[in-house]
Amino acid sequence: MSSLTPKSCATQLHQINQRLKLAQMGVQLELRGQMLALRGTLPPKPGSSKTQPHQQRISLKLPATAAGLKQAEREAKVVAAQIITETFDWEKYRIWQGRERLDGEAIAQQIWAFETKFFQQRQDNLASAQSTWDGTYAPYLRKLASVAQSSRKLSLAEAFCTTLESLPNHARSRQICCTALVAFAEFLKLELPENFKQLGGTYSPSKVKRRDLPNDDAILAAYEQIGNPAWKFVYGMMATYGLRNHEVFFCDYSRLKLRAPDGKTHTTVEVLDTTKTGEHEVWPFYPEWIDRFDLRNVRLPPVNTDLSQTTLQRVGQQVTRQFKRYGVPFSPYDLRHAWAVRTIHFGIPDTVAAKMMGHSVAIHTRTYHKWITRRDQQSAVEAAMRRYQG
Repeated sequence: MSSLTPKSCATQLHQINQRLKLAQMGVQLELRGQMLALRGTLPPKPGSSKTQPHQQRISLKLPATAAGLKQAEREAKVVAAQIITETFDWEKYRIWQGRERLDGEAIAQQIWAFETKFFQQRQDNLASAQSTWDGTYAPYLRKLASVAQSSRKLSLAEAFCTTLESLPNHARSRQICCTALVAFAEFLKLELPENFKQLGGTYSPSKVKRRDLPNDDAILAAYEQIGNPAWKFVYGMMATYGLRNHEVFFCDYSRLKLRAPDGKTHTTVEVLDTTKTGEHEVWPFYPEWIDRFDLRNVRLPPVNTDLSQTTLQRVGQQVTRQFKRYGVPFSPYDLRHAWAVRTIHFGIPDTVAAKMMGHSVAIHTRTYHKWITRRDQQSAVEAAMRRYQG
């Protein structure tokens, strides 16, 4: 089982499914736990109330190894031929039902299988997938494996609860842990206690105290503290466009450097699809900061951005270290939040601002609830006053 890494297994599984698709086999392979399964439109099972073929799975009882994948591809072609010739028989296949209680070692194997499936489902953006896995899943699944290893008397469900409850109730980490464990439990087909999601804690971005965000003067003053022109450019881009730490290094700046035939200059930048949230276009707030920070003169510091050797998270961490090095009195994300609040004051619709920030409207509204509420209240009051005075 250990002969393939999760990434290489996901890649090989993707390649096999592409071959099956091109051959119009009508079936696909997937991971179920640590074993391979086949999915396709199959005849109803014996005793089923259904009368027409429908999407079903077959457990192939083959491990996700190089040999297992090779055998599974052969089996998929056999099943596809049987479906076409109407000779498929369910009797040959015994569907895997349930699973035994897992110890720490067995959980580690299941985590490996879960990781493999995670990357297999995100073949289109492996860099973003790696960042999400490293930050959202890996730390908490390692914690679960450790709990299971040290507390062998616990059932698997109890190990999940113990892992979650080991984190502070009000912490964001507990909320993220809950999300990771729920996803893993669904993968395992494990039934968790009904109140498990409630154990995720009381953290909510809308309950976070209003940040002491830097005002415009503080942002301009901190810019002058940075001696290196390349890191000044990074700082200026984050302040002007609200970019995440790593996004500065994964942007298309061609429009910013381009001058139109009519003499007008472009002001937008394109965040590339290799980033955490994919491709999106961003406008500057304030536009005059483009010239104030000399952003048309693109100068990036020599940071390794080869995502086969590093991760988005590590790229972002270098920005944080440079902020500290130059004595910037606030975090890189404070620049992003200040940009977001600026768009609210400008009256930019939440849907538009959320798209420029590369997250959902729900997250945008929740994170900036207080400022959005203040804007909407002010707008309602001004409208009422206009009606009263008119």
